Amino acid sequence: MAFPFDRGYVDEPFVSLVAECPGAETYPPADFRVEWGPIFHRGRLDGTARVVVIGQDPGAHEAIVRRILVGEAGQRLQGFLARLGIVRSYTLINAFAYSVYGQFGGERHRDDAAIAAYRNRWLDALLVGTGVEVVIALGSLADSAFAAWQVTPAGVASGLPCRRIFHPTYPEGAARGGKVTRKAAMSQMLTDWNQALDELRPRITSPDVAQPTDHYGDGLLPADLAPISAEDLPAGLPAWMRSLDAWASRQGQTPEDKRATLVVEVPRHQRPWT
Repeated sequence: MAFPFDRGYVDEPFVSLVAECPGAETYPPADFRVEWGPIFHRGRLDGTARVVVIGQDPGAHEAIVRRILVGEAGQRLQGFLARLGIVRSYTLINAFAYSVYGQFGGERHRDDAAIAAYRNRWLDALLVGTGVEVVIALGSLADSAFAAWQVTPAGVASGLPCRRIFHPTYPEGAARGGKVTRKAAMSQMLTDWNQALDELRPRITSPDVAQPTDHYGDGLLPADLAPISAEDLPAGLPAWMRSLDAWASRQGQTPEDKRATLVVEVPRHQRPWT
């Protein structure tokens, strides 16, 4: 059996983009987990993408697999893209190449010129002279990231539409604030996603799969999630790293220890020796 995998950053301009990623001089360690390194993308870098998605920042699972949006948020997004007929022709990047540290780290750097300059190089590579037809922004920070590119000469010339949608983890985040229940927040997100599907589908002229656009119900069902493709990840990663299992977590007795420690555990039902 042949196992697909992402061959990595082997072509320009992505070779140079990866080699020239800024570090702590641009992403202050007080606000970003630069110690875990930058995480750049997930999806196609060969010019076949029809949709570019901008997320926020990588998390614990992403730090291990070196690709973005691979946990439950990623699977919720995969399901959304599948409803657009896009099962392969996408590229995902984040507003920030490093994981944000602290509740307001991202907000403090929403308009950071140096961060935007590097991010804009990625957007130039993905959006200028390519077959991308729509951009999707997951939340306000991603929307601001695209807006910053949109006013550059390349962005002005592109004329590409961007649809901001609720971030896939919005229901859980909103419920933690205590002002809305998870159920109500989920309904709010899915109503927005249904409207976005209606707006975006007509703009995609060459979907991977020709199918009617199905709408979401009031809540997410297991069938509404789609698995992360092995083709999106580096060679050799086990299949359980693409699952919904919470196999990576930050642990420690102090904030400093927790920041410095990622624990990876093979899920119990994925242990072939048991």
